Amino acid sequence: MKAGGSALALLLMTGTAQADCGQDTDACKAPGGTYHIVLPEDVKKPPPAILLLHGYGGEGLGIIRNAPMVGQMTGRGFAVIAPDGQPRENGKGRTWGFHPDRPSARDEIAFLMAVADDAASRFGLDRGQMLLAGFSIGGSMTSYVACARPQAFAAYAPVAGSFWRPHPEACAGPVQLLYSHGKADRTVPIEGREVMPGFVQGNVFEAMDIWRATNVCQSDKPDASRTLGIYTIEDWTRCAPGGSLSFALHGGGHSIPKGWAQMAMDWFDALR
Repeated sequence: MKAGGSALALLLMTGTAQADCGQDTDACKAPGGTYHIVLPEDVKKPPPAILLLHGYGGEGLGIIRNAPMVGQMTGRGFAVIAPDGQPRENGKGRTWGFHPDRPSARDEIAFLMAVADDAASRFGLDRGQMLLAGFSIGGSMTSYVACARPQAFAAYAPVAGSFWRPHPEACAGPVQLLYSHGKADRTVPIEGREVMPGFVQGNVFEAMDIWRATNVCQSDKPDASRTLGIYTIEDWTRCAPGGSLSFALHGGGHSIPKGWAQMAMDWFDALR
């Protein structure tokens, strides 16, 4: 039996998210760093996964301990993978080396792909059905991965974290992307802000222009607009093969709001 089949057989025998690593403080090791994982119950085939990147000062374990959100995801049959960012210099939490113009101690894109590959091999996941998502700085990291390596994951769902200035002049190719942001966000204002001299959060509306151009969408105006709970969502579907774009705005502040997980999973399932 192949390695992936062996891992799946182990999951079928154990039923839920029991494994040699990934639970609580016992992180799994992958080339370049560590991650945590929770698996769905009653696995009957290689499950899809959501890699969810924490925000500034957070860590993967904090994502996993968000039981209501994680439970929603595993209840829908998704594995939840929470990679650890790089330790901050002051030792308080972690962050991501997301900005392509600033030096990073780790190749973050290579690390995230290594996490996905390791989790797929170790736990019998479907590597071709992985959604990369992230909040705040994790959202910015997600956006830059989508821009530089659109084929690294099946789709992308950044939340309250987009490009920083200077914005990318262009991205590598079409991508499936759902972007969510709160209109009352003051930590990452939708129009952007200067965090410190020379370090400036970008404008989300300009980022959407970049994504429309990247996806070769036929119109600047959305093909459809809809309301879903607290969200007003605009969709661009008449784009190049492999490209679609959804922009979900809500009235709240800097958070992963209630309903985001359900919306993101419904959106991703519709792509598959």
